[in-house]
This record gives sequence, structure tokens and C-alpha cells, in this order.
Amino acid sequence: MPRHFGPYGGAFVPETLVPALQELDGAWRAARKDPAFRAELRRLSRTLGGRPTPLYFAARLTRRAGGAEIWLKREDLVHGGAHKFNNALGQGLLTRRMGKHRLIAETGAGQHGVATAMIGAALGLRTEVYMGEVDMERQRPNVDRMRLLGATVHPVTTGRRTLKDAINAALRDWIANVRTTHYLLGSAVGPHPYPSLVADFQSVIGKEIRRQSTAAFGRLPDLVVACVGGGSNAIGTFHPLRRTRVELLGVEAGGVGGRGPGAASLTRGRPGILHGSFSYVLQDHDGQVAETESISAGLDYPGVGPEHAWLRDTGRARYVAVRDRDALRAFHWLAEDEGILPALEPSHALFAAVHEARRRPRRERIVVTLSGRGDKDLAVVTRAAR
Repeated sequence: MPRHFGPYGGAFVPETLVPALQELDGAWRAARKDPAFRAELRRLSRTLGGRPTPLYFAARLTRRAGGAEIWLKREDLVHGGAHKFNNALGQGLLTRRMGKHRLIAETGAGQHGVATAMIGAALGLRTEVYMGEVDMERQRPNVDRMRLLGATVHPVTTGRRTLKDAINAALRDWIANVRTTHYLLGSAVGPHPYPSLVADFQSVIGKEIRRQSTAAFGRLPDLVVACVGGGSNAIGTFHPLRRTRVELLGVEAGGVGGRGPGAASLTRGRPGILHGSFSYVLQDHDGQVAETESISAGLDYPGVGPEHAWLRDTGRARYVAVRDRDALRAFHWLAEDEGILPALEPSHALFAAVHEARRRPRRERIVVTLSGRGDKDLAVVTRAAR
């Protein structure tokens, strides 16, 4: 069953989870071939999610950069305010297909928790979300949204009380309740089939970019840029473009800068096992998972999806780290130039895109996946400005 991306991926899990992963793998593979499942996924993506999302020419941000054109793939306009809806809907439909009635999820920035709560409500599934106490404090609006949508939010008080610890708590719950519960993992991480399954549901982003860029400027973009924490919006952007000549740039969280790793697994980590998968992980000299820090809760994770590790090693994609202060600069650029409040996660990608645009000719086109909107981050941004 385990799928590998070169040496990366696999399923390093307790035996109690193997049947559940095999069941999920079989359900997903059968659903991919089922025209009725795919039709329902498309229908709800359109009528509930609001797809397709537009491709927007950021004319004033382009003038600021003074080089290549910058276009935005507006995943911030999906129902719930982030790309997380795409995966949550797909896995929610799989949960119902498997005859399970309870969803659990982890969340860092809160957007995946909100998406899971929305899908749970729409499909009549009981929903519980694990979230670190630190993230609950800095993402309070999303905590309120999840509860209003009928989900139970469990504060995680162990470890650093952030995303890694929320995943640990959700995995413990799943092990104890595997027969009745589906763990709706929010990123392209974890044991197989999650990295491939999430990439499948998020690939709607890259597929729309292919169609929309051809319609907008007559060809594929020269470069696509996306932020990378676990890596779901980036792999959804990159996956349909892997066999083209489009350059792929993933942007990790560099934190405050200096000698700390931030949360940049691909640029500052090394291969290891985390949450059931072999990929790049931030580790100390003894191989213990290192502490991370980032102004963006959704990127504050010490690992990354195995497909990104493979893309990095093969040279098909490039990965860079952007510091907190530069992500904040890009947040304000987009707000003031285009009237759009981005989430802090894609603000990292925006900064890198402007940097790239400045050194490229005007004839080139850059598409940035704007993975979420910034309502949730207003308190963080306001505090940082003081």
C-alpha cells in the first residue's frame, strides 16, 4: 500500500491504524473512478465552495515590483476563506462513502478547522477539532467560527501547543476511535494515502491555473509561487504543472531570522520521520524534532509533505524561506496596492513573488496562489505594527 516519492513517503504507523489507512486508500481509489462521486464533488465545489476561483492581474503590485506581471490565484475567495475547503469536501464525501459518522481534524491557523466544521455541518457529520492553545489565542476568530458551525474545539496543552501537537492529539484520538471516525488530515503530510489523496483534491488549483492562464494571456505562466507549511496549497498548485516547463517556487517560513530554523523544513531540515511519513524534518543534533517559530500559525510546522521533498531533491521545484518581517511587508503591499487582505501564510509567497518579478523581464508572467484571506490575522498584524 505505501506510496513513495523517491525515498520519501511511506506509512510509519501503529498496527491499529493500518486497516483504517488501507480502507481509506481503497475508498479513495474507488471514488476516483466513480463518475457519481466526481460529479458530486464538482457540484458541491461549485455550489457550496464557489469554484472556480478567479485569476486576478495585480496591476499595482506589478508596478511596485517593476518587472514581470504578477497574477493571483484567488483561493481566498473559496467558501470559508481558504484553499482548505477543497480537501475538506473531498475527504468529507469519502467519510460518508465509508459509512463513518464522526470527523476529527487538526488545525494551526484555524482555516482547516473551519473548512472541516463547514463540511461536517453540510454532510451531517459530527466534527471535533484539535488546536494548540497558542494557536487558539492568536487565531481566536477562527475558533469562534468553528464553534458557531457546530464543531467541538479541543485545546491542546502539550508540547509547544501549536500545529505539531494538535496533529499528535488528533492521531491519538483516531487510534482510539478508528472504527467510527475519519481523521480529516489537513495537509499533504502524514502516512500514505494522505499525501497523494490531499494532492488529488487540491489539484483543482493547478488545473484551473492551466485553463485560466491560457485564457488570460495565451499560455502557461513562467513561474508559479505558493507558500509551504505542510504543503497542501503548494502541491495543489504544482502537481498539475509538474510535466510542463513552468518553474515551481515554494516559500517556507523563515521566522524572525538569524540562526533559528523558523519553520523551513526544506531549506534548513534533513530527512527523518514525522507523523507517519519520511520527509524533511527540522531536527536537533540528537534527531529530536526541533522547535519552530513563525508569525503565521499555518506554516508553524517542523515537517513537510514527502512529494515536496522529492520535488526539492530532483530539482523540479525550488524552495526558499521568507522572514516574518518580509511577510508583513508583503501583507501591507497587497492591502494598499490591491485592496486585498491576504493571510500571513501566502504573504510569504507574495514577498518572494515580488522579489522574483523585480529581476525578470516584463514579458514574463508569475502566478501566486493566494491560499487564504487575512481576517484571521488582523490582531497579529496590528500587534506587530506597534
